Amino acid sequence: MKPSRSFASDNNAAVHPEVLEAIRRVNEGHVVGYGDDPHTESAVGRFREQFGADVEVFFVFNGTAANVLSLQALTRPFHAVLCPELSHIYTDECGAPEKFTGCKLVPLAAPDGKLTVDTVAHAYHGIGDQHHVQPRVISITQATEMGTVYKPGEVEALARFAHDRNMFLHVDGARIANAVAAQRPSFSLRQATRDLGVDVLSFGGTKNGLMGVEAVVFFRPELAEDFLFVRKQGMQLASKMRYLSVQMETLLTGDLWRRNAEHANRMARLLEQEMKKIPRVKIVYPVEANGVFAQIPREAIKKIQERYFFYVWSEEESVVRWMCSFDTTEADVRKFTEFVAAVLRNLPN
Repeated sequence: MKPSRSFASDNNAAVHPEVLEAIRRVNEGHVVGYGDDPHTESAVGRFREQFGADVEVFFVFNGTAANVLSLQALTRPFHAVLCPELSHIYTDECGAPEKFTGCKLVPLAAPDGKLTVDTVAHAYHGIGDQHHVQPRVISITQATEMGTVYKPGEVEALARFAHDRNMFLHVDGARIANAVAAQRPSFSLRQATRDLGVDVLSFGGTKNGLMGVEAVVFFRPELAEDFLFVRKQGMQLASKMRYLSVQMETLLTGDLWRRNAEHANRMARLLEQEMKKIPRVKIVYPVEANGVFAQIPREAIKKIQERYFFYVWSEEESVVRWMCSFDTTEADVRKFTEFVAAVLRNLPN
């Protein structure tokens, strides 16, 4: 029998008990739909406490929508979005960004998951040439697809490059909480985004203990002028909005977002520590958030997957991805590493 917890994705985790209780609590009586309710007002207020009183916040159902609609609000169809070659918007959203924005995504090399100003500068060309798409947005992921984390100076440098050229910086923050929690204890969500020059943030909730809601956060209110219509056309306007809003309100109350992320990050560091003790396991990227990427013998992968569900990151290089979440326990980590060690011991040399 497979264990009740896997290491495949923080999407696979349960919903945090405080969030479930909040949903139960608001499940009484009638309230106005489509976001004109006190729960949505309160949730937006929580975002403004975190990011500033003038931010504009819109709730959507999933991360793909948050990313696609963010980019749609920033672009016209002849624009280009510069992004890492393994970014979620480029590899895992089924062409939705191109379909709904009409823009060209330009994938750039990012060996550790992070774009640099030098890399972006090489892709910034054809400006004013009617035969070429016009770079308009730099989109980065924080924490990255490789589990690494942009340092404040790295984000700030990309924002400065973008703004000097009349471009925008968008952050896919599916794991923004993990990225913030990975830095100094007093580091805030605002310090990690708005204060560094980010223009629009896709704020993740589902990977951090929510049932299913993300937010699009505009740090420049003028960019959100028509977003009510963009969200509606994008089929992301919830009629019973209170059930989405109360999840975000709960996440941003009492630092639940940070507590969940710190725990997931801590479990990933423990997993790294334990895996490093096992011969034939090689950690391939720095463990900075809640993901561990390891190279293991190819013949071991299916044997381990018979017990534990996880994804292969690179079949060619035999690299796997193991993710921790807010409900991963130390016992989960130790049992998993013990099983991996047993499988590897039984492989022929």
